Amino acid sequence: MTAFGRQRCRCGKGSDADGNVHIKVVGSYAELEELSGVVLDDYHRPWVDDIEFDIDGIHYKRIDKVMDCWFESGSMPFAQFHYPFENKEKFEASFPGDFIAEYVGQVRAWFYYLQAVSVGLFGASSFKNCIVTGTLAGNDGRKMSKSYGNYTDPNVLMDEFSADALRFLLLGSPVLAGEDFNLLDKDVQDIQRKLAMIWNMYDFFTMYAEVDGWEWEGSHNDPSPELENPLDCWIVSRLHQTQQHITRHMDEYNIPEAVSEVLPFLDDASNWYVRRSRRRFWKSEDDADKNDAYRTLHYVLVRLSILMAPFTPFLAEELYKKLTGGESVHLLDWPAAGGIDEQVLTEMAQTRSIIEQGLAARMFKTDDEPQVKVRQPLLSLSYGGQRLGEYYEAIISDEVNVKAVVHTDEVKTVITVDKNITPELKREGLMREVVRAVQNARKLAGLNVDDRIVLQLSASDAELTKAIAEHAQIIQVETLAQMLADPGADAYVAETMIEGITLAISLRRCR
Repeated sequence: MTAFGRQRCRCGKGSDADGNVHIKVVGSYAELEELSGVVLDDYHRPWVDDIEFDIDGIHYKRIDKVMDCWFESGSMPFAQFHYPFENKEKFEASFPGDFIAEYVGQVRAWFYYLQAVSVGLFGASSFKNCIVTGTLAGNDGRKMSKSYGNYTDPNVLMDEFSADALRFLLLGSPVLAGEDFNLLDKDVQDIQRKLAMIWNMYDFFTMYAEVDGWEWEGSHNDPSPELENPLDCWIVSRLHQTQQHITRHMDEYNIPEAVSEVLPFLDDASNWYVRRSRRRFWKSEDDADKNDAYRTLHYVLVRLSILMAPFTPFLAEELYKKLTGGESVHLLDWPAAGGIDEQVLTEMAQTRSIIEQGLAARMFKTDDEPQVKVRQPLLSLSYGGQRLGEYYEAIISDEVNVKAVVHTDEVKTVITVDKNITPELKREGLMREVVRAVQNARKLAGLNVDDRIVLQLSASDAELTKAIAEHAQIIQVETLAQMLADPGADAYVAETMIEGITLAISLRRCR
C-alpha cells in the first residue's frame, strides 16, 4: 500500500453476486493504469474519483475515505521521492532528516505517524531532531483567534516595528521551547528598540570614519592578535564568546538559548565599548590607537551581521552590504571561531562590577551621608579582592568620577567611596556641568561633532566664574572651543541654570 504526497490511499471497493464486499488496495500509478487503462495528469480529487475497473466480474469504485490523512503525512520522508519506485539513492542519502518542526499539537499527530511509519518500514526514526513550538496566545492570554480579535495583524506589526523584530522575539521566546507565549505589541516594539543599538553603532562608526577618511582594508580576519588596547581586546573576545554560545546551541537546535546572548552583547558593544571609546574616535592623539578603534568596531559590526543573519535576515543583509559592499551575507559560510582572551574578560567584568557598586555607593543615602550625583568628583574609591592594573583602575576613576582608586587588603571586593567634597572638588563638579551645558548648546546650534567653536561663558555667581577660570583648558578641550571675549553678533546664544546659578553661553563655528 503506497501513499502519494498528501493524497489518500487509492483503494477501490465492490460487491460480488452474493453481496460480499471486496476491497482492492492499489499500490502505484502503474498498477492503477494496468487495472483501469486510465492515465491522469493529476491524481488528486475530483479526477481520481472517476476511475472504475473490473476484476473477476466484480466492479470496483473508489472508496471516498480510507484512512486518516496523517498516515500519508507520516509517509512524507519516502513518499516525496516516490520511493521505492524511483530516487532510491536520493532518499537513502537524506534519511533520516536533520530536523522537523511543528507546534505542540503535532506530538500526537504528525510526529507520532512519522515515528510509527518509519519504524514499521525501516526500523528507525525518520528525523534526528525535533523542534516543537508552543501555542501563540493573544494580548488577552487566550489562544489567538480571529473571532476573539485578540491580536494585531502580523503584517501591521511588521510594518510598524519590522519583520526582524517580530522574528527575533519569537525565536527567543518560550514558544520555541514548546511552551505557550503571549504575543504583545509592546514586546515587539521593545525588541525593535534594542536592535536599533546596531544602527546607532553603525551611524557612530560611519560619522567619524567619514570625518577621518578611514577606509576598510577588506580583511575579515580576527584582529585580536594585533590589538593592544584592552578595550578592543575585550569587545572582540566578547564577540567571539557570543559566537561560541550561538554556535553551540544552534548545533543543539536550541534556538531560544542560542539567541539569549545577542541582546546582552549589543548592550556591551553599544553602552560600554562605543561609549568608552568615544574619545578615541573624536580627538585621540594616538593615530595607531584610533586606527585600531576603527578596525575593531568595523570587524565587530561585520561579524555581528553574519551572526545575526539567521535571526534578523533583513537587518543583517543591509548592515553587511553597507559595511563591505559584498553581494550578500546569506551567501557566506558560518565564520570560524575566533580567539577569546579570558583574562581580559575577567578583569573587565571585575572592573564593571566595582563601577556598578561604586555608583550605587554614591547614590546611597543615610542620615550621615548624602547622595552625590555622578558629575560631582569625589576624592577616592577603595576596593578589595583581586588587584586590577592601572588601565582598569583608570576606567573606574573615570566612570565613578573619583580622583583616586585605592586597592585594599580586603579579600572580598568591598567598595567604599569618600563623599567628603572640598571647595576644589565642588568647582570641578561645576565645571563638568558647564561642559554638559555647552555640549547641549552645540547640538541646538546644529554644529557637527568635529566643528571647532569660539565660546564665551558668563556666570552670575563668583564661585561658578572661578570654576570656569580654573578649568578653562579642560572646557576648551572637551568642547573643541577657543575662549574669546566676544564671539560676535552672529553667535548662537543660550541661557541655562547650573545649581540655581544662571550661565549665559555664546558660541559660533570657527571661521
